[in-house]
Amino acid sequence: MQAPEILGGRYELRSVLGRGGMSEVRDGWDTRLDRPVAIKLLHPMLLADPVTRGRFEREARAAAALSHPNIVAVHDSGEHNGTPFIVMERLSGHTLADLIAGGPLRQPQLRFILDDVLSALATAHTAGIVHRDIKPANILFSDSGHTKVADFGIAKSAATPDTVTGQIVGTMAYLSPQRIAGAPATACDDLYALGVVGYEALTGRRAFPQENLAELARAITDGAPAPVAALRPDADPVLAATVERAMAPDPRWRFGSAQSMSAALAGRFEPPAGHRPPTKVLAAPLPAPTTMAVRPPAPKNRTRVLLGVAAALVAVVVTLAAVIAESASRPPPAPASTSTTVPTTPPPPSLLPPPPPPAPAQVEQGPPWNSRGENGRGPKGPKGPKGPDGPRGPRGGDDD
Repeated sequence: MQAPEILGGRYELRSVLGRGGMSEVRDGWDTRLDRPVAIKLLHPMLLADPVTRGRFEREARAAAALSHPNIVAVHDSGEHNGTPFIVMERLSGHTLADLIAGGPLRQPQLRFILDDVLSALATAHTAGIVHRDIKPANILFSDSGHTKVADFGIAKSAATPDTVTGQIVGTMAYLSPQRIAGAPATACDDLYALGVVGYEALTGRRAFPQENLAELARAITDGAPAPVAALRPDADPVLAATVERAMAPDPRWRFGSAQSMSAALAGRFEPPAGHRPPTKVLAAPLPAPTTMAVRPPAPKNRTRVLLGVAAALVAVVVTLAAVIAESASRPPPAPASTSTTVPTTPPPPSLLPPPPPPAPAQVEQGPPWNSRGENGRGPKGPKGPKGPDGPRGPRGGDDD
């Protein structure tokens, strides 16, 4: 019996779990911690390719820097006999691609999966890492049913060198039109790819089923997939709208972050960042406020209307009561005089010469000489002084 191969003096290699474009994944056992692990080994044919080796090493660093329950954990990495390897947590091996192969997913199950992937992407994007290869085969499930995002082999971070001009990295069926045109990858491209994954899981068919790469690229850049409702009439409108918006041809209509896509998946609508209504700028400042009466806003319901009417009636009653009370306490007005005749008895003579008499048309009648207020009769006037040759002054008394 051949002894098992040990990597790094610690990890025992067992059967092959799967193979990819640049690596294979083997079942393994951590002899130090006595636990199962998955070991990814770079393919021997690519050992001499420095670009591929660099990607493999970046995957180990990127995944190890991310600690999240929905991201496959990296326990260790190293090199054995010139072959780099990555030690990861051991999962069941079932992927989302396996589930889709059995037909469209149940909508609650798909919503749960998308939400888990979005949570993982939010953490990766916050750390400045773009996955660049979101697809059903890279979405795995643990034994407990938790969703795990794997394969950060072509992940891009701030430390990753720019892609060579004309080189497209990723699986074409899940690339955005901008990526196919050669634009650098962004976090929004991961969300576009997840929208394509959601479309495929919801309808049971690929959004762009073309097999020829040239036709596939043309369909992605110039075409549009059939609406979700046309392929699955029972689709939840919120779920369908989230998937279709994520993979919209115009990037301005897509989600700007994993958080905003998660909010839309939960039914909390957020307008696209590129199509929000602009702020209106006035050509001139508003005029100063005037004293014009402003009509109060209409009451919102019948109860407020009735309360307003009742308050108005109370105000009217209070006002009337105040008017009546004021009228009762006011003294009666003095009766108007019926006589238009004003006494014209001249004042007593004085030692000074009398003033010239006024013109008849401009005589101003003075007040009556009545100090007792009894029918216009006043006391007798004093006797005038006796001059050397003058007569006695007139007697006061009667006004007639």
